[in-house]
Amino acid sequence: MTTPLALPLLGDAFPSMEVKTTHGMKKLPDDYRGKWVVLFSHPADYTPVCTTEFVAFQKRFDEFRKINCELIGLSIDQVFSHIKWVDWIKDNLNVDIEFPVVADDRGHVAESLGMLHPGKGSNTVRAVFVIDPKGNLRLMLYYPQEVGRNMDEILRAVKALQVSDANGVAMPAGWPNNELIGDRVIVPPAQDHETAKKRTAEYDGFDWWFCHKSLD
Repeated sequence: MTTPLALPLLGDAFPSMEVKTTHGMKKLPDDYRGKWVVLFSHPADYTPVCTTEFVAFQKRFDEFRKINCELIGLSIDQVFSHIKWVDWIKDNLNVDIEFPVVADDRGHVAESLGMLHPGKGSNTVRAVFVIDPKGNLRLMLYYPQEVGRNMDEILRAVKALQVSDANGVAMPAGWPNNELIGDRVIVPPAQDHETAKKRTAEYDGFDWWFCHKSLD
């Protein structure tokens, strides 16, 4: 019987691996220490939905860079296919893909990270892994092949993680455009009765367990 793979959990160190990319060999996450990373897989090169995703990621490439975040694509196609597809995107859509694309032609990375869908052959699912500057896995998203990703949400999630880390706060739904508290952030709930009694006097909020503040 085959032993099931132990997929990384949120907060775990991202598994160390050496990968072949369109920008040469890379060591993950070691080559990106000190940076945030969005590693995203796509089912296959030369597919319509994946092409729209690559264009959308590239359109936001500078925005990711501004928040110290690098993009890395991945699929089981060979590096030659990646190179030709990236060239096709530039020649036909006038978009120059600046981020590296991992060629996982043997499927080792995809298998170790749970990117293979049993009912879809060897194609990788649309997975997203956000890795922090210390090399820890902080967020995972999985989409089916039929649904393209929202890159603005991925960008928002990285920003939210950064703000949360820097300020020790939690981020409301849709931050910074939450329906209840706008761009304010949530103060961690009190952990004892005495602190709970003081909370509403110290912060704005709806109750002692739901207080919020501005970061300005």
